[in-house]
Amino acid sequence: MGTKDKTEVSRRGFLAASASTVGMAALQITIPGSAFAQAAYPSRPINLVVMYSAGGGTDVVMRKLAEEMAAAKGWTINVLNKPGAVGGVATQFVSGSPPDGYTLLGGANYNRFVRVLGHADFVPWEDWVPMKAGNALASWSVRKDSPFQTMQDVIDAAKANPGSVSISTSGTGGVWHELALIVANLAGIELKYVPYKGGKPATLAGLQGETDIAGGGVHEHIDLIRAGELRNLCQTSSEDITLDDGTVLPTIAKIIPESRKILPVGATYNFMVRRDLPPEILQELADAFRAGANSDGFKEMMAAKFYQHEVKVGEEADREGALMETVTVDIFNRNKDQIGAEVKTAAELGLPKPEDFDTWWPPEGYKPAQIN
Repeated sequence: MGTKDKTEVSRRGFLAASASTVGMAALQITIPGSAFAQAAYPSRPINLVVMYSAGGGTDVVMRKLAEEMAAAKGWTINVLNKPGAVGGVATQFVSGSPPDGYTLLGGANYNRFVRVLGHADFVPWEDWVPMKAGNALASWSVRKDSPFQTMQDVIDAAKANPGSVSISTSGTGGVWHELALIVANLAGIELKYVPYKGGKPATLAGLQGETDIAGGGVHEHIDLIRAGELRNLCQTSSEDITLDDGTVLPTIAKIIPESRKILPVGATYNFMVRRDLPPEILQELADAFRAGANSDGFKEMMAAKFYQHEVKVGEEADREGALMETVTVDIFNRNKDQIGAEVKTAAELGLPKPEDFDTWWPPEGYKPAQIN
C-alpha cells in the first residue's frame, strides 16, 4: 500500500471517528461534565521530526523555529532527528502517525526529492501543507591545506582528469547534490559525488580530507571559514559576500557567468504538516508558524548564519514547491548516471517541463489549504 493509500485509510478512519464523536457530543448535552469532553489542542507535547541529522542546516533552522513557536504559544515542542533517504525516513514516520497534529515534519526543499527518487508516493504540495521559513545559499569549500586555491583550479583539474575531484553532499539526490550537478554542468566538468546523511557530516568530510571539496551551505561552512579551517571557493548568491574581517566568499557568477540567470539559488526550509489534519488544528499550527518564523529571535539567528529570511504560506508556498520539483525532475533525468537510483520522469509525476510551468499552474484538481 502506497503512502497515498495509507493517507486515504487514515482519512476514512478520522471521518468515522468524527461521526462517532458527534454522537457522543449529543450525549454530553444531557450528561454535564462527561469524560467525553475534548481538551483544547495541544493538550500534550508536540513532536517535530527533522528529516536530516543534528547540526545541519535543516536541524538548526527547525530547532530555532520550534523554540520560537513554543515561546509564542506556550507549547512544548520536542525535536527528533530521523535522517535517511533524503527525507524519506522522517516522511514515512510522520505519515504513519495519527493525523492529530502531534507529529509534524521539519523539512527542507519542499520535500521534493522523496517523490522524484521514488522513496514515497505522495504529492508534496497536495498531500502536505508546506510553510516556508527561509533559504540558504550553497557553498563549495576546501580545507586550508588544499591544493585548490580557487574554483578555477577545481575546473581545470576536473577537465584534465574527469571524475578525479570529489565533493561531499548531504545525500544522493539531495539539494546540495542537485546544486553541485547544476554548477558542474554549467562548468562543463565531471565530479565524484560522495553522499553523507546531512549537511554537517558532509562539511566534516571535506574538513577531514575524506573528499576534496566540502559541499553544503554557507551557514554550515561559515564558522569554519571564519576560523581559517575552510577556504570558500564559491557560493550561490548573485554577489560576493564579504565578512567583517575582509574575507571574501566569491559568487559562482564570477567564474561561470552563465550561472547568473539562476542566482541566487540554494536550499529552502519548510515546516510541513499533513493536509488531512482537522481544519482547526491546521489553523492553530499555521498561526504558531507565522509567530515563530516572524519573531525577532528567529530573524536574528537567520541573519547571523547568512540564511535568507522568507516566509511563505498557502498557495504561494505550494506553487514554489511544485516549481522546484519540476526543476529537480528535469535536472535529475538529465544526470541519471550521477544519481545512482531510479528517477521518476515528469510524465510519471504529472509535471510539466520547467519552461511550461507558468501555463500549467495551478494543475487540475488543485485546492489550496484553508488557512487564514
